[in-house]
Amino acid sequence: MSGASTRDQLARLLALAPYLQRRGEVPLKEVAADFGVTSDQMLKDLRVLYMCGLPGFGPAELIDINVEALEDDPDGLVRIDNADFLARPLRLGSNEASALIVALRALLDSSPVASRDVVERTLAKLEAATEAGGATPLVDVRIPEQRLAEQATRGMIERGVSANRQLRISYLVPSRDETTDRVVDPIALLTRDGKSYLDAWCHLAVDRRLFRLDRIVGSEVLESPRAVPDLEPRDLAEGLFEAGPDDLVARLRLSREMRWFAEYYPVLTTCETDDGGLEVALSVGDEQWLVRLAMRFGHGLTVLEPAALGEQVRAVARSALRLQQATS
Repeated sequence: MSGASTRDQLARLLALAPYLQRRGEVPLKEVAADFGVTSDQMLKDLRVLYMCGLPGFGPAELIDINVEALEDDPDGLVRIDNADFLARPLRLGSNEASALIVALRALLDSSPVASRDVVERTLAKLEAATEAGGATPLVDVRIPEQRLAEQATRGMIERGVSANRQLRISYLVPSRDETTDRVVDPIALLTRDGKSYLDAWCHLAVDRRLFRLDRIVGSEVLESPRAVPDLEPRDLAEGLFEAGPDDLVARLRLSREMRWFAEYYPVLTTCETDDGGLEVALSVGDEQWLVRLAMRFGHGLTVLEPAALGEQVRAVARSALRLQQATS
């Protein structure tokens, strides 16, 4: 049976049992006509349904259909029995309830204020139902300290946006291993690839910036109103990177094995090389980031321009080699 035929049969089977329960005794030809198939195909469907039922799959658990009588009398009536369980509301097992509670608790951690109340009420009802039914959740979800801090930061940002107030944030810049204090005009909270970001106008950089929430180590809402209040939230569908006017444009040579780089990073231009690699142009806001990247990928990535940056990469590589030789 083809994939399409299997899907069609499954759709019929899902509708067939409630149809027969509602109609009672129905001629086989009428059932087939209602489902748009031949009597032979409907009989095949009934044989499959005849083998379905509750776990255990003994005679007492299987759906009862008069299949044998229909095989002898194609004009006979279809009857279904022992399928009352299909009309009962479904109940969650302990594993299913636990999985749903875990998912809701994780969702609550990242929910915006507008939907948090709905998630909390749903979670409370589900937890009460599982306790009453003796289905104790198998997993105890405890939010780590970092996630609690991020949740507090999220709440602070949401208050700043709703009150049209500036924020003072302390932001960790990993590339320089330092924390900077900034006053920002919050625009929106955004999510991309499972991470949350603050889209804001930064008065320290005098430009728009994206700040990862897990790198904001301190925040407070100020009394001062936002100085740049009319900016629309960024659309992250095209990616996180947005080149700035002061960014450096670097030209890189990528080996054949490094061609993936041009798809993973937002390159400006690409050019094929004779050895199957690529030459690409890349907008760089932090030169040290590119130096670390070149050190990480070794001969797979070579900085061609600017020449001074390429020489800096080679100097760092020579220093690392000397250090390795001295300690070996």
